[in-house]
Amino acid sequence: MRNDGRAADEMRKVKATLGFTKFAEGSCLIEVGDTMVLSNASIENRVPPHVTSGGWITAEYSMLPRANRERSKRDISKLKLSPRSAEIQRLIGRSLRSAVDLQALEGYTITIDCDVLQGDGGTRTASVTGGFIALTLACRKLLNEGKIQTMPVRTYVAGVSAGIVRNEAMLDLCYEEDSRALVDLNCVMTAEGDIIELQATGEGRPFSVEEQRKLVSLCRKGNALLTQMQRRCLGALE
Repeated sequence: MRNDGRAADEMRKVKATLGFTKFAEGSCLIEVGDTMVLSNASIENRVPPHVTSGGWITAEYSMLPRANRERSKRDISKLKLSPRSAEIQRLIGRSLRSAVDLQALEGYTITIDCDVLQGDGGTRTASVTGGFIALTLACRKLLNEGKIQTMPVRTYVAGVSAGIVRNEAMLDLCYEEDSRALVDLNCVMTAEGDIIELQATGEGRPFSVEEQRKLVSLCRKGNALLTQMQRRCLGALE
């Protein structure tokens, strides 16, 4: 049993509120336990210079100053993006692009802004899961308005963490568990269970291939549950 009463292979309670903000083309507030991330999708009728055909999807990530137990400074106060925020937003962008036919987005850029309102572990994976919902809503808006001809989103994408705490493999770590984890792993997957991105680090000790397989298996279970939630919110992707 964990501190919150969950079994080792049990997710925290997950809730998604669609259309949380008024003006974004797609919006989702996702809550995973006490972690809360607001994802807003914005559509622009242009593409970056490096995109010579099709469209583009990018992401930005930020944590509000009081998202954590102590206030953190905004990136703007340091006049540059923190290395952690830069790394996470690249992860979000890569994950979401992998699920989309960019050619079907011809001429359009969709930016997903992921703002952590409250952080209690798993903010990057919650950003991927909620960001996918916001992205899908934005793509549907383009499709319904006749600005694109086919739905660009090809599969669901979700992310979850796992780790080894007290030498036991656990799914969906909260902050208290994550801060004590011997091994920390983040996994982004498709609805089919294929891996998009895997980030794993031996924080307290090295880990074996067998342990990694067990953690990935836990993540597959967690991501399947998250995909079920996305399906309930969004329905079919057509």
